[in-house]
Amino acid sequence: MSAIATTRLDLRGRVGASRWTYRLIAFAIFAAAWQLGAMAAGTLFVPTFLGTARATVTLIASRELWDALLLSNQSLVLGFLVSVGLGVPLGLAMGRFRAAEQFTDVYVNILLVTPIAALIPLLLMSLGFTLTSRVVLVTLFALPMVVVNTRAGVRQVDSSLLEMARSFRASEPQIWRRVLLPGALPAIMTGLRIGLGRSITGMVIVELLMVSVGIGNLILRYRGFFEYELLYATVVVVVIEALVLIAAARWLEHRVTPWAPASGLRG
Repeated sequence: MSAIATTRLDLRGRVGASRWTYRLIAFAIFAAAWQLGAMAAGTLFVPTFLGTARATVTLIASRELWDALLLSNQSLVLGFLVSVGLGVPLGLAMGRFRAAEQFTDVYVNILLVTPIAALIPLLLMSLGFTLTSRVVLVTLFALPMVVVNTRAGVRQVDSSLLEMARSFRASEPQIWRRVLLPGALPAIMTGLRIGLGRSITGMVIVELLMVSVGIGNLILRYRGFFEYELLYATVVVVVIEALVLIAAARWLEHRVTPWAPASGLRG
């Protein structure tokens, strides 16, 4: 291994170590502030950090949590897959063809500006308290992010590359395969990661406001029985799942598009 490569690895390792050091310090400050604040408040409604940590361990060891997660993740997985299956092709078409954008842009903008939770009564009236209604709501949360990022990815492809491909008489399928898709892939992957985060948000909202099942049912039940340590522990579990999924999506994003420059969206 060359000296330059060794130096780069050393720098990369130092940056990674310092990043984790800052994160641990920030977490320690957060935990201490939570613990001291809860002790000072002395109220049942705000458990201490240590009490919540103990409740989280107890909850993770229970079958009840895993049954709830399995039920909740059905709508999460299905809704996210539907948003990807619809959003990526739609975004590609909108980015490439002006007619497709003119036809669908207004509907995408409506989804972007409309509070999706406001659609819950309409979904209940039309689809009832079913898995289908939960999947539809999760899809509506994630779909606009996937579409918008995919469309932006197609549009940011260097026009000189397209002109070069046409000068070599490349067909439309060849342009898609050799130029557009590789160029748009970083933005598509970013859209999928953001869409995944939105799917998790939709999963929780639909179970709190629409259908009391899974994780949402646990939260509402613990609140009803004033078991606030377990309530906070349930929220902690949801946050942990979200962080793990987003980290996995970010890792996949960097693996699939190693040539893409780092940005604020990529992280």
